[in-house]
Amino acid sequence: MLILENIKMALNSLRASKMRALLTMLGIIIGIGSVIAIMTVSSSLTTSISDSFQEMGANNVTVGIRQSSEEEEVSSRGLRFGAAAKNISADEEDYITDEMLDGLKKKFPEEIDAVAISESIGSGTAGLSGSTSNVSVLGINEDYFRSSKISLLAGRKIRKADLTGGKKVMMVSDKVVENLFGGNNESALAQKLSVSLDGNYYDYYIVGIYKYESGSNLSESTDEDVVTTAYIPLTTGKEQIHSADGYSQFTVVTSTGVESVSDFAGRIENFLSPYYADNEDYEIATSTMESMTESMTDMISTVSIAIAFIAGISLLVGGIGVMNIMLVSVAERTREIGTRKALGAKNSSIRLQFIIESVALCLVGGCIGVVTGLILGASAASVLGYAASAPLPAIVIAVAFSMAIGVFFGYYPANKAAKMNPIEALRYE
Repeated sequence: MLILENIKMALNSLRASKMRALLTMLGIIIGIGSVIAIMTVSSSLTTSISDSFQEMGANNVTVGIRQSSEEEEVSSRGLRFGAAAKNISADEEDYITDEMLDGLKKKFPEEIDAVAISESIGSGTAGLSGSTSNVSVLGINEDYFRSSKISLLAGRKIRKADLTGGKKVMMVSDKVVENLFGGNNESALAQKLSVSLDGNYYDYYIVGIYKYESGSNLSESTDEDVVTTAYIPLTTGKEQIHSADGYSQFTVVTSTGVESVSDFAGRIENFLSPYYADNEDYEIATSTMESMTESMTDMISTVSIAIAFIAGISLLVGGIGVMNIMLVSVAERTREIGTRKALGAKNSSIRLQFIIESVALCLVGGCIGVVTGLILGASAASVLGYAASAPLPAIVIAVAFSMAIGVFFGYYPANKAAKMNPIEALRYE
């Protein structure tokens, strides 16, 4: 009951001097609001990045070859130098072979859902009846679209039969159809398309049309200038450019039963590494969207916490303001304190009264700061193009911290009030 009475007295005191209370809480409001706003933007950015990586294939493992890392060289004085980077072009014996891929599938039949392979064939223009459209030709296998999501608008995707037969078929974007066929998807299907790549012309038949997602070519300003990907069978593309057998990289689409994609990536690397035991120039390396997401979110969190810490310095200023106003409040209510002590009030009761008043002051300021920070953070996230995400742990910590500030900076004035001599307090003018 004593605590409830003190809370009521604290709230009545705040209502009695609204402007002074507001000015006192201003430092708390600014500090808490700044921290919450920063954490809201950080949380929104992290969520957006995670969702983007999820769409790109969070359960994918990219496997490829890279130049072997060199060990550090130590001089006679103990100085460490990295060996000069090698600039060696990969030969056919350095590439990943079909036999390696078959062995990988047999080793992990339950974990591997698909193996997607792609190779750049070149960039050029697709032409028809005097109209042109810019394209980047990519050779793919039948599993490619298991790792890359696209929306098929008409026709079909590249099939295994297209690869085994080395067929000259192509999937194009709706932008190509818009530029060459006036946007009529049905009339574009089965049409022969001539594509110029590095001064050579190749003919393909359109078998599928997919929806182009904008944003990947930010430098392009018009639909006519935009470069979209055109997909052809990998075997057709490799024969066309006389590419060496094997692959520099591929993507493993893991099944839903794989708990940790990063751990599975390590198992893939361990399985393929013996194939490169005698290769002095190249080795196997893997990467996952999961590890990239973790690295990105860790970096964002570190930067956000550093900025929030700097913004939180204003909380110290706010706490000093609270201590100052509580000292003023103690001086103004000296006779009241003397009267209560004369009537038998204990020092602990006096101390508790002023601590609760200080906590109430900071708590109200903290709540206002949280609301202000959420509004500012949501507005900033909206301007940046991210969906607002409220950082619940930061909100709880902010409210608890504001209460801690109230206790810390309110204790000295409260203790000073509790130790007053009742006789001198009653004689205070």
